[in-house]
Amino acid sequence: MAIASLSDLAQARRIVVKVGSALLIERGQARAEWLATLVKEIAGLAKDGTQVIVVSSGAIALGAAKLKLPKGGRASLADAQAAASVGQVELARLWSEMLGQHGLTAAQMLVTLDDLEDRRRYLNASATLERLIEAGAIPVINENDSVATEEIRFGDNDRLSARVAQAAQAQGVLLLSDVDGLYDRDPADPDASFIPTVEGVTPEIIAMATGSSGSGLGSGGMLAKLQGARIAERAGIALAIINGTHADPITTALAADRGTLFLPQGDESARKAWLSGRLAPAGVLTVDAGCTEALAHGASLLAAGLTEVEGDFRRGDLVAIFGAKGERLGQGLVEYTAAECRAILGLREEEQAAKLGYSPRAAVVHRDHMVKA
Repeated sequence: MAIASLSDLAQARRIVVKVGSALLIERGQARAEWLATLVKEIAGLAKDGTQVIVVSSGAIALGAAKLKLPKGGRASLADAQAAASVGQVELARLWSEMLGQHGLTAAQMLVTLDDLEDRRRYLNASATLERLIEAGAIPVINENDSVATEEIRFGDNDRLSARVAQAAQAQGVLLLSDVDGLYDRDPADPDASFIPTVEGVTPEIIAMATGSSGSGLGSGGMLAKLQGARIAERAGIALAIINGTHADPITTALAADRGTLFLPQGDESARKAWLSGRLAPAGVLTVDAGCTEALAHGASLLAAGLTEVEGDFRRGDLVAIFGAKGERLGQGLVEYTAAECRAILGLREEEQAAKLGYSPRAAVVHRDHMVKA
């Protein structure tokens, strides 16, 4: 079904509901009464035929309280990993008990960035989600912060929610926040204007985000939500930011038609949608003005247009592509190693064989393995 309004999300076949630490945890303890109202809504959606996947934060906050760690468990990476290890047990128990009261089975899935960046592991995660849903379980997903590092992690569950929605082939994502949705500036500003609908996350929309999280518990903020919306929209998935601070937050927001809905924009193939949502390029390729123009018209990236190569990547790795003015043009899977790219930088096809010692490939990044920014 096409999703054109907030109320349509309640009729979707499959949705992802993201719950942040600031809503779920207060002073190291779960907000059980509030969570009970949300779980009742999830049970109601399931009864009406909507398949629900939950992305839940809260493990670090719960574990830090139990271990009595400073700064909510975020004083160091080691503290965060230890807190997550303890907190995941508590978080899984919490969701299992709450959903069990409505006759629903919770299924825990802990994922890392690599699980959704690597194509084979992404497909494995997708298959697991599909089987769990077929079996009638409610997947409860979180980043595996007990092993995630600063360099290799999502870092927020907003972008993770969008990637999970891709893997699960969901129609919609609901991000529960502590504000009604997106404003054109800090909502504390009396002149701030609320934005109910967004058709495409443009640089102007991104500029509206402050990137801050007022609670001090979460790791996201509005910027992370907009980045999640960009991933979702390109995969043809609607994403909404709603105020989760109320009891019965989903019903309250949908009944009042209050929230910001990001409409689906993309019609990319499943593989290209996965590629556009990848978050960790291994290197950067900079191209000249002529190549920039050619890429805009759907061409492949050729060595003759390369002006700079950054990083130490292998063939098949993800690389970001930038224009001469520093503008991000897109990203794709590179056909050469970083050393080979440097060797053929700026060379035409007939000059490349002498440098490489073998016949050159058709492109540095083929258009079939590239997505625009």
